[in-house]
Amino acid sequence: MLAFSMYAVLIAGQLSLAQAAFASIAAYTSALLTMHLGLPFPVVIVIGMAVAAAAAFLLGLPVLRLRGVFLAIATIGFGEVVRITALNLDVTGGAIGLRPIPRVVTLWHVYLALALCAWLFWRMRPSKLGRGLAALKEDEVAARVMGIDIVRYRLFVFTLSGALAGLGGVLFAHYARFISPGQFGFERAVEILLYAIVGGLGSWLGPIFGGGFLTLLPELQREFGVEAGWLRPAINGVLLLGVILFLPSGLVGVGRIIVPDRWRRRVDTTLPPPTAALEEKPPELEAAGPEEGAPAVAVLEGVDKDYGGLKALDGVHMTIHRGEILGLIGPNGAGKTTLVNVLTALTPASAGTISVLDTPVRGRTPDRVNALGVSRTFQQTKLFDALTVRENVMVGGHRVAPATFLARLLLLGRARRAELEHAERADRCLALVGLADRAHVPANALSYGDRRRLEIARALCAEPELLVLDEPAAGMNHVEAAALGTLIRQVAGTGVTVLLIEHNVRLVMRSCTRVVVLNFGRVIADGEPTRVARDPEVIRAYLGDATAASAAPAGASTPPDDDEAPQ
Repeated sequence: MLAFSMYAVLIAGQLSLAQAAFASIAAYTSALLTMHLGLPFPVVIVIGMAVAAAAAFLLGLPVLRLRGVFLAIATIGFGEVVRITALNLDVTGGAIGLRPIPRVVTLWHVYLALALCAWLFWRMRPSKLGRGLAALKEDEVAARVMGIDIVRYRLFVFTLSGALAGLGGVLFAHYARFISPGQFGFERAVEILLYAIVGGLGSWLGPIFGGGFLTLLPELQREFGVEAGWLRPAINGVLLLGVILFLPSGLVGVGRIIVPDRWRRRVDTTLPPPTAALEEKPPELEAAGPEEGAPAVAVLEGVDKDYGGLKALDGVHMTIHRGEILGLIGPNGAGKTTLVNVLTALTPASAGTISVLDTPVRGRTPDRVNALGVSRTFQQTKLFDALTVRENVMVGGHRVAPATFLARLLLLGRARRAELEHAERADRCLALVGLADRAHVPANALSYGDRRRLEIARALCAEPELLVLDEPAAGMNHVEAAALGTLIRQVAGTGVTVLLIEHNVRLVMRSCTRVVVLNFGRVIADGEPTRVARDPEVIRAYLGDATAASAAPAGASTPPDDDEAPQ
């Protein structure tokens, strides 16, 4: 159970070492309630878990602002505070501890509680909550943009971790009949981490494997008459080092190697493969462009972004109308990606106003901007490599996905139906980009071009009003770029407004209904592609030659005849 409490935070990318402290709080609370008030044991369990969960929640409010080793250090400090407090209070028995605690727990109570913990995480993984936590662990920035409220998710698993550690502490106190501060110190905290790491984080079975294996070792040691006290920590250290170096997926990874692939696929695949209808090539759809007087999806007015003395955006005014494919081009360093980051709230603007569907963006987090209907890709792909292709797309649809975790815990049929409907939504997006036949492939097995297309499918699954594509053709050859242009027009043909940021000027001119040109953070041109292509200031910005405009053919429909803009 303590291994499960550690597993809860690790699957969200957090390294907390406060689980022993939470178990200590619950153990002392429950023991005192039983010894002095004689409360029924079911009530004692609930109170003990609630107190531990409350302690985790209150601790999480400040410390979850930290990441990595800093979070670990903060939680170690909390654990020491709890241990020293218990060591110096009379009510806790000081260094002597509490005894005798009434023994009301039998082994079947323990196994039942362990089964409930396993059931919790088994039902969590294929749910909206489980996918969100997996995405959060993989890439926090991408998870935020996909609409995941990372603060709420982190605080939830931190509180859940406290409750599970509290459950273990209560059962331990009423089974062992004796507790003392030394049983919940730093060594126990590291031992709990070892349980989860050795077992493996790739499956809910990891805590069972890790906890069971490391509990068995000292029993074998006693069986063979080896009584050296230093041997157990030494073996634990060697095991941890060996797992980190040679078996990162832990004992679960060994099981995946042993189990035949066809059995593993049957176990891991919780949803059916895409239907034949979804695998068919989608119809050719072309963007008709915005209707006259089409409402604005997004409006930027006088937007500035300063980085110290550098002005990345300088008084940008831009309106994105419903139904159009708006191309945003400019030389390197023009401020294109900065503008996208400001629009999607990854970076706050220094001045000016931004609104999406008449709702101000200022003060909003990326997940709340996503909730307004804005979805995006990244200049450098940010896929969740540990998830399958389909799961990546389902995470992209986090905003429109139904919450199914509680329904899955209670075995309600509507949870299965809701997951199937969301999976079918993801499959339609995969079919649109031509990846329907690769739904169950891990994302890290895709080629570069397929990864780019997967990002687009993931962004589309949110059913956005505005789709922002940040240099989707980067690294593609001219054939792949042409296919991407067709895909963008198909996407726009479904009614999605597209903002395309791209260096490939030819792709932009052939795909977009309107083009905006940035240079040194300022808008220097805005209009139809043919007119923008002949604009002298645009040609000068790319070629760096004041005479370039006179050299351009009068009927030119694109800037210089290169697939990519001059660097």
